[in-house]
Amino acid sequence: MMSRFLIFGLLLTCSIAFASDPSPLQDFCVADPKSPVLVNGLVCKDPKLVQPDDFLFRGLHLMGNTSNNVGSNVTQVTVAQVPGLNTLGISMARIDFAPMGINPPHTHPRATEILTVIEGRILVGFVTSNPENRLITKVLEKGDVFVFPEGLIHFQKNMGHGYAVAIAGLSSQNPGVITIANAVFGSNPDIAGDILAKAFQVDVKVVDKIQSKF
Repeated sequence: MMSRFLIFGLLLTCSIAFASDPSPLQDFCVADPKSPVLVNGLVCKDPKLVQPDDFLFRGLHLMGNTSNNVGSNVTQVTVAQVPGLNTLGISMARIDFAPMGINPPHTHPRATEILTVIEGRILVGFVTSNPENRLITKVLEKGDVFVFPEGLIHFQKNMGHGYAVAIAGLSSQNPGVITIANAVFGSNPDIAGDILAKAFQVDVKVVDKIQSKF
């Protein structure tokens, strides 16, 4: 009986260990984007060539341009911006909101997100998986923190008439972003209109009109 529990415990531990980015096996593995070698992640630069700037990002205090259709801007700080994040399993982002602006429904396929409101009043929410599709929402005030579980569709909306700012931490060096509307209606090439019409239970002309906006 004890051996069964031991095996189960080991399997559970392994499943948790491999649920996010791999743990580093050395002090650092600064990404070398110029390497021709393809791996699941990025190849390490020669440690002797590593510089302090490989671990640095400047400008997160600067407001992003929110003059767009959704009224928000996301400034990412991932391994693409900071090569020193490679293998460390973490990244962050600044999210700026124009008055009543939104960060539209999206998912991070490789990361859980923890968000802190720095300024403003922000409505946040996520939807659980099928079949419940339960919507969980909360209005956050300055200093509040909220968590979006990995892979679930979530969103934010500025509820105020002034600008709002939030900082997000993510449990991957490269969390990825899938904006639902862009992916469904702005795919390249387009998903066939009859498929989307049946999926959304609307006329195909409605689908054509939405696709034309992406």
